Amino acid sequence: MAQDEDKTPRPPRHSRLKQTTLIETIYQEVHARLQRGKVGLHDRLLDYEIAEEFDCTRTTVRQALLRLVNEGFLVGTTRGFVIPSITEQDIREIFEVRRLLEPPAAANAAAVLSKAHEQRLKAAYRSVQQAFKAKDIEQMFAANVAFREAWLDAVTNTRLRGAILRFVDHAQLIRLGTLSHVETQKVVADGIKALLAGFIARDPERVRTTMLAFMLEAEETYFAWLDRASPRART
Repeated sequence: MAQDEDKTPRPPRHSRLKQTTLIETIYQEVHARLQRGKVGLHDRLLDYEIAEEFDCTRTTVRQALLRLVNEGFLVGTTRGFVIPSITEQDIREIFEVRRLLEPPAAANAAAVLSKAHEQRLKAAYRSVQQAFKAKDIEQMFAANVAFREAWLDAVTNTRLRGAILRFVDHAQLIRLGTLSHVETQKVVADGIKALLAGFIARDPERVRTTMLAFMLEAEETYFAWLDRASPRART
């Protein structure tokens, strides 16, 4: 009887559904690390290290990383995956596209903002205030992301929301580089305060003009920082 039980076919360790879910989990986790600046310009993502972290095969990890490559977030090299270099022209184009997309999208969100979205915005702003007082760059960065995610979640056009997220994600390293300066932190804190007031008032036009002004000031502050930085920052 025991021998018959031993011969009973057993299911594979990972089903196709579980494998697909694991790839998505790794993709989301690495994407989140990129969004929050946990991966630097000189860091290398190695498939065997991530495979060890998730207790899976390197092939599974590579499928997740190659998806990020296809979306422009990573570049494959002979020694792992890295963040692509961003030129000054790339940055100017990213700012231009965001100026075209984000003000009308934020106005759209203001028109339909729910109480739950408002509470998320207020919580993110409180975190921004705390970070500014403490000069905590990482908290400021995370709070800025949380504020943007809150109003973007209210945008009814999913394709518009996706396009904005794509360009914002590619600009994360820009923000990390400039948030070390108090003047940039003040621009972020003041800009989010003004936006919050517009969102609470449910005033689409006020939010649109405030968002545009915020972005123009952020762009000006960034290039002023770049002018002061070493020539290497202009690669």
